[in-house]
Amino acid sequence: MLFRRCEATPTCASPRYMPLKMETDISGDVVILYCAGRLVFGDETAAFRERINNILLGTQRIVVNLSRIEYIDSGGLGTLVGTLASTRNRHGEIKLVRPNQRVTELLQRTRLNTVFKSYESDDEAVLAFRTKR
Repeated sequence: MLFRRCEATPTCASPRYMPLKMETDISGDVVILYCAGRLVFGDETAAFRERINNILLGTQRIVVNLSRIEYIDSGGLGTLVGTLASTRNRHGEIKLVRPNQRVTELLQRTRLNTVFKSYESDDEAVLAFRTKR
């Protein structure tokens, strides 16, 4: 995993941070999106939204693996909600895998844990699409 070195700027408040990195994998008709770094308002959320929209061109079943997300802000949380709404408007679904403690707490505080289904593994989330859990 590469870290980008930067000076303190509005988009980089700390001397070291990791921008959002995304990779995809396919399991049948489910796309798994692996996210690492920070999901924050700005370029990261725009890239995330664009990637989800591109995935929706091929499938409406998406697993977002958040196990390597270091930080999420309100913009990132809003983007997760917005992409879920877009996906559901297309009769699809997004399932989350292993959100870290901060993300889990944010989902609980905002009661979004009742909207998003979270799973411990990619396999469990993919299986949930097949068993409708």
